[in-house]
Amino acid sequence: MTKEFVFKPIGYLRSCYPDKFGVPRQAGLVKKAYSELQIAAEFQPEISLQGLEGYSHLWLQFVFHLNSSVRFHAKVHPPRLEGQTMGLFATRSPHRPNPIGLSLVEIIEIQKDTLVLAGADLVDGTPILDIKPYLPHIESKPEARGGWATDVQKDEIQVEFSSVAMEILQKWIERTGKKELPEVISEVLKQDPRPVIYRGFESQESPYRNKHAFRLYDGDIHFEFTTKNHVIVFDILF
Repeated sequence: MTKEFVFKPIGYLRSCYPDKFGVPRQAGLVKKAYSELQIAAEFQPEISLQGLEGYSHLWLQFVFHLNSSVRFHAKVHPPRLEGQTMGLFATRSPHRPNPIGLSLVEIIEIQKDTLVLAGADLVDGTPILDIKPYLPHIESKPEARGGWATDVQKDEIQVEFSSVAMEILQKWIERTGKKELPEVISEVLKQDPRPVIYRGFESQESPYRNKHAFRLYDGDIHFEFTTKNHVIVFDILF
């Protein structure tokens, strides 16, 4: 007998990523990307969060609410495989039969009904279904195998800021007080947020655009890959 389930979010994550483009593909890759989760009053956060202060990390169970997939695909194209396919359930693709995700994030602070978190890979407004504390003595498995993901060789990407971008960035930091902005921008770009189809045309004529931008907080970060392993931030708008 098939049973349908209905879930109600316990809150909505406020993150520094207004759009999907630029969001890290895994949690923890951009360590100083801060976010906040306010637990809805009906779930009595003043009581239900008691004891969580003793943990350093927690799991977020969430909904890929911007997932527009309407059909199930048993094989997907992970960005790290540069166009090769892999079985869906051997990946962390957001395009799943049930659009539910799981991310491990760091707890920075608990402010009454709000959790200040770091390292989330979620777009702003993501519905959170549940949170659970991370148990290192049980869940940490140093002997675990990482499958195909550990076999993929990734070259280090060098991030450069133009003089124009650096001047604007400094003004942005002064206005917001967010000293972590250079590190967050660099870590996002080191993951190469471009879709696979746009790669491989660096420093040459391309059928696609070479210059891109991703949004961070209230700013637009404009960048261009000059080589496969070098990217320059040439402008910032905020």
